[in-house]
Amino acid sequence: MSLPLHPLQATWDLRRPERRLLLWCLLCISLGFVMGLGAIRGGGRAVAGVDLLPLLIYAGSLASLHLTLVLSHYRGDQVLPGAVAFLAGFGVLSQYRMGAFDPADPLALSHFLLPAGFALMLGAAVGLGHGRYRCLAKGLWVWAGLSLGLVALVLATGQRFRGGVYGVNFITPTELLKVTVPLFLAAYIDRWGEALADWGPHRVVPPLRVLAPLIGFWVLLCALLLWQRDLGLVIILGVLLLVLLYVGTRRLGYLVLGGLGAVGLSWAALHFFLHGQRRIASWRDPFDDPTGDSWQILQGLSGMYAGGLWGEGFGRGNPEYTPIAESDFIYSVIGEEWGFVGCALVLVFFLIAFTRALHMARGARARFGALLGLGLITVIVTQTFLNIGGVTKFVPMTGITLPFISHGGSSLLTGFLALGLVLALHESGPPLKRERAQSRRNAPKAAEADAPTGPDAPATVPKRPPRRRKKQVVTDAL
Repeated sequence: MSLPLHPLQATWDLRRPERRLLLWCLLCISLGFVMGLGAIRGGGRAVAGVDLLPLLIYAGSLASLHLTLVLSHYRGDQVLPGAVAFLAGFGVLSQYRMGAFDPADPLALSHFLLPAGFALMLGAAVGLGHGRYRCLAKGLWVWAGLSLGLVALVLATGQRFRGGVYGVNFITPTELLKVTVPLFLAAYIDRWGEALADWGPHRVVPPLRVLAPLIGFWVLLCALLLWQRDLGLVIILGVLLLVLLYVGTRRLGYLVLGGLGAVGLSWAALHFFLHGQRRIASWRDPFDDPTGDSWQILQGLSGMYAGGLWGEGFGRGNPEYTPIAESDFIYSVIGEEWGFVGCALVLVFFLIAFTRALHMARGARARFGALLGLGLITVIVTQTFLNIGGVTKFVPMTGITLPFISHGGSSLLTGFLALGLVLALHESGPPLKRERAQSRRNAPKAAEADAPTGPDAPATVPKRPPRRRKKQVVTDAL
């Protein structure tokens, strides 16, 4: 008879697929760094040991990620951490190419952003796992006040640059709204979902009494963001609101009213904000001002066109000709040096991450958890679409970064925190407790199977059938 495995050994064996994915990620990113070091030597600069520091930090981050999930007995999804690890590694590789890591300053802040991001993700996944994330729903108005306070703080203490308002040292604390606003909306719709779905007998007029607090918060938040000139964040949060209202109530009227409101808001932004008018003009006809407002998008398109199918090679392109290439236009750098194949590979891993995250949101037992997971995924998907669509001229530029890849500490940390909350939606109990519970459930069945049967068998008193527990209803809209 084989002895039962120790819970830690059982979790280690269970997470073997994740371990293999992370090793493949490390191998691929290491090959990219070898190509980058070759480009450095080809440029006439000697390769120093400090040039490997970003790769060592990335390897240590992956090892810490896996060991933490094993030690915490986490038995959730294994593909999502691997997909995020690859995207983050591709981001480290791209930022290394753009010179974001200074070899002369090993203690620079850029070297610690990735470990801090993984730490945030693990802290949220482990600390709020096994159903503990449900306590976040109690801070309904705390999340609303924090969201409004962050924007007001930036407007009061920030500095204006390129049409927008940024915090001290160009830090963007408003990136945290991509987490606080989904928390507020998920808690609000979870608490008043039935009232929000009651549109009356004719289903023409929404329940304004229940919507009034939500509308008031939303109007004030959008007004502050428009004053800040952060049109991209207004679009992301607008899509988030419509998706959660529709999924939480299954009322198509919210999408209709939201579409009409979006049209009106777009008209106002184009007629009263010069910044928005210039973005639309550059998108419609970039050759009308090729050396002015359209210079960035034309340089990005030229770089992607030069990359072709396989790219010019890592370190052999000229991304320095594209303004702010390490942030808004990092996707054009990937297209120039890695070609269409590299861009398609990035898109595939984004799709894998989105699919697995949506699967975890659907598996949440609480309605609040399902809405929160869907909201966080909607934010990241919309952000990815706006960035890639803007770089490829599919939609107007909004100044949104590419999640996990673009340079930007606030955006990177917020993305990891959001995925950590998604990983926390896994609610199965610890392996040892679950195995013991399963053994206790199987014990009466085994006793009944071993009991004597026949006319000489002792009489037994029939057991009272167990009472059926009501299962918690979770929205099936996902």
